[in-house]
Amino acid sequence: MTYVAEEINSQPELWRRAAAEAAGAAGALPVPGERVAVVGCGTSWFMAMAYASLREAAGQGETDAFAGSEFPIDRPYDRIIAITRSGTTTEVLDILRKAGDRSTVLVGDVDTPAVTLARDVIALPWADERSVVQTRFATSALTLLRASLGADLAKAADDAQRALALPLPLDPATIEQVTFVGRGWTNGLAQEAALKCREAATFWTEAYPAMDFRHGPISISAPGRAVWAFGEVPAGLRADVEATGAAFVHDPDIDPVAHLIVAQRFAVALAEHRGLNPDEPRHLTRSVVLS
Repeated sequence: MTYVAEEINSQPELWRRAAAEAAGAAGALPVPGERVAVVGCGTSWFMAMAYASLREAAGQGETDAFAGSEFPIDRPYDRIIAITRSGTTTEVLDILRKAGDRSTVLVGDVDTPAVTLARDVIALPWADERSVVQTRFATSALTLLRASLGADLAKAADDAQRALALPLPLDPATIEQVTFVGRGWTNGLAQEAALKCREAATFWTEAYPAMDFRHGPISISAPGRAVWAFGEVPAGLRADVEATGAAFVHDPDIDPVAHLIVAQRFAVALAEHRGLNPDEPRHLTRSVVLS
């Protein structure tokens, strides 16, 4: 079994641990009313998007998410939260150096510069990974952040266990293209699912906010392709997609992050069908460190 497959399978138990550790991390996280920015690169950016949307929806205060390279450091945020598995990503370290005593980092590798640069550290070494392709660190970090907002994640962890056994909704041998869509906080999950397929299997995927999908992207929908939705589905979207001949994938019965596990498994299955090793993604390394 590949490293990434083993790490996908470990998620249910790690989510339970993440939820249990949320209370102990409260002192490192923003209090209600603080103006917050959440930053990350790649997968971590997509988890930042999900948390930012959830925090605002919970009435905790204005919360924005940024890719590390695009962060406006001079904006007057009360708290800057960085998510980084490696703790070495160049753009994130640059932000932490400039953020000063406003910073919190969620990090997988605790023997890294991010730990020394941030004021507050939420360490998740038990969720770190050997694989280049991120899965469990990202979902465990998001689980801790969701729990910190008061969510009960017991069902989500149970759903994660179910997600490991569910049949894949699409056949890797016959599917040509997939577009992932989400609304609100699940838009970040859609972006992450699309990235997993590109990273692990060099497979053609796109991702959009679900309501925006009909404003152009639906034009590529056709037989042999699919639209995969996370969370709430806009009225009429399924019918519009199915009218194109494309498949529509949606599972409203499980937690959206558990549904992401199904997409992670699909990405691995795509890689294996294509004769690729998902532990050796093309042109990628565990961390982007720039000179």
